[in-house]
Amino acid sequence: MPRGVAADFQVRLARTDADVQAAQRLRYEVFVQELGGGGAMVDHAARLERDRFDPFFDHLLLTDLRNGKLAGVYRVMRGDMAARAGGFYSEAEYDLTPLVHSGRRLLELGRSCLDPAYRGGAAMHHLWGALARYVAEHEIEVLFGVASFHGTDTAALAEPLSLLHHRHLAPSELRVCAREFAPMDLISEGDLDRRKAMLAVPSLIKAYLRLGGCVGQGAYIDRAFNTTDVCLILDTKQMNARQSRIYNGGAV
Repeated sequence: MPRGVAADFQVRLARTDADVQAAQRLRYEVFVQELGGGGAMVDHAARLERDRFDPFFDHLLLTDLRNGKLAGVYRVMRGDMAARAGGFYSEAEYDLTPLVHSGRRLLELGRSCLDPAYRGGAAMHHLWGALARYVAEHEIEVLFGVASFHGTDTAALAEPLSLLHHRHLAPSELRVCAREFAPMDLISEGDLDRRKAMLAVPSLIKAYLRLGGCVGQGAYIDRAFNTTDVCLILDTKQMNARQSRIYNGGAV
C-alpha cells in the first residue's frame, strides 16, 4: 500500500510535543538506525534523534491518510526563529556571513527524510509542495541547509564532490564557506566523468540542483553523523518558470 498518489497524503506543522517526538522517532530510524549517525542528545532508549535546535524549528509532518502513518518529515527555521535559537543550525559547520548579511529573507532546511516504504513515489513531491507554500506564506527569498553524502572518506566521494565544485558552486554573494574546510575540487574538471559523478550524487541534492540550487565552498566532515556535508543554497528569485513548476508540485 505505501508509495501512493498525492491525494493519499496530508502535510501539516507539528503542533504538540507528541508531534515533534513522532518526527524525531522517524529521524532516529533513518539517520541513526539506517545510516549510523549519532549525536549528544540522541535518546537511544526512546529511539529519538533530537538536538537543541528542535524547539526553535517548525516541523513539517507528511502523513499517509490511508493508514495514519508518518511518512516523512522536514524541519524549517526562519531568520526570526534563528535569532531566538542563538543562530542557525548550519552555523556550526559553515560561515553563513554572506547569507546573514544579505538582507534577504532566509529559511534553513534540515532533517529531511522519508520512511523507506515511501521513497521513489509521490510522498517527497507532496512534502515539497507544502514547503513551497510555507516559503510563499513567509515571503522567503533564499533557502539553504546542509545535505549529506554517507561516509566521511572524501577520496571515495571525489567524483561527486568535484562535480559540485566545478559545475554548481554558489555565486560569490551567496558563497558560504565550511568552517573545517575539506576541499571539494579533488579531480580537475577536464578529467571528470560528469555522468558517472552525477550518478553518485544523493537524490535530495540532485533535486535541488534541478531547481537551480548551488553549493557553498568546501565540504564539512560530520563524524557524529558519519557524513560528508555540503551546504545547499537556493535563490528562489533565480528559478526559471520550469523550475518553479517542479518546485510547486506542478507539471513540467
